[in-house]
Amino acid sequence: MVEEARRLGAAELRVAGADLDLEGRRHMRESFSRGDLETWGYGDGYAEAATAPRRLLEDARCVICIAVPYRTPSPAADPLSGRVSAYAWSRDYHATLRTMLQALVQMLDAHAGRPVALAVCDTAPLGERARAAAAGLGWVGKHTNLISPAAGSYVFLGEIVTSLDLPVDLPLRKTCGSCARCVTACPTSALRGDYTIDARRCIADLTQRTDPVPRELRAHVGEWVWGCDICQAVCPPNEGASLAGRQPFEPYETEVAAPDLVALLHLKSSEFKRRYRPTAMGWRGAAVLRRNAAIALGNKLDRSTVPALASALNGDPHPMVRGAAAWALGRIASPSALERLHAAAGTENDPGVRDEIEAALRDAFGTAPAQTPLEHL
Repeated sequence: MVEEARRLGAAELRVAGADLDLEGRRHMRESFSRGDLETWGYGDGYAEAATAPRRLLEDARCVICIAVPYRTPSPAADPLSGRVSAYAWSRDYHATLRTMLQALVQMLDAHAGRPVALAVCDTAPLGERARAAAAGLGWVGKHTNLISPAAGSYVFLGEIVTSLDLPVDLPLRKTCGSCARCVTACPTSALRGDYTIDARRCIADLTQRTDPVPRELRAHVGEWVWGCDICQAVCPPNEGASLAGRQPFEPYETEVAAPDLVALLHLKSSEFKRRYRPTAMGWRGAAVLRRNAAIALGNKLDRSTVPALASALNGDPHPMVRGAAAWALGRIASPSALERLHAAAGTENDPGVRDEIEAALRDAFGTAPAQTPLEHL
């Protein structure tokens, strides 16, 4: 089975027990109590389910864990391109992993002569990193990703819960030690250095929110329009890890992996469905990507993008996008950008967007819009 898993693209396959993971449950509950995953709505019910494989398969004895490397070379980017995490620029990895896992399930069922296995890949609650670490597939790093000795942390995880009584592997006796490169590199200080993360501050999570990104964090988001790879890029085990070398994880399109930010700012629903729906970016909708493009343009500080941002401020149907465009114009703060903001202050009807416009003008002038000296525009 190990050979078949590798043929399908896994770097490694290991086996953990299916017993209740009380330690993992405690860690999850502590995380929920701190509010680390507040934006995702997880709670004790999830912690109980994710640490009990027998809720998925009543007679489960083992959990087979695989790690599939996905990193492929980054495409060339233009000065006004955004950045996308490597996990999201291919066709949706869920479908690829499910195909791989299902092939292994069929092998197990055929060997046993009856159904004995269930594939899991974000289809049901399961603490996959903790279970993979218990199987010795790798260790959980300070960036909270699993680090595989064979492939680093750029790996997708997949599991098969089975009623077969298989030999269980031992966990690795390894940690990150004194290394804290990921903690230091994180622009938003989401990583605490104790192997926990405040996901509310994580760029990967911020780019997936369906509400406005907190103002105090927007400048730290940089040019990321979906996900973030900064903590993995500086992780030493990734320096020697090989690339995936598999077509399924190569960029779906160059424009998906390094999107033109101005074009993304004006992304239509039809284009979103054609270009992004087949990827892991396809589940949040076009408005989230337009919002992220506006923030990235604000961080580019390129005055040539003022007309595009002003167009979004005046014409985008989603208040979240208009608010982000207002913030971006305030960041650029050129005379033209501030003039567009001041004009929009008198026509915008949405209270949240008006607040964004006022905040942008206050940041530029230190005064409210009505008090802004027009001779400075």
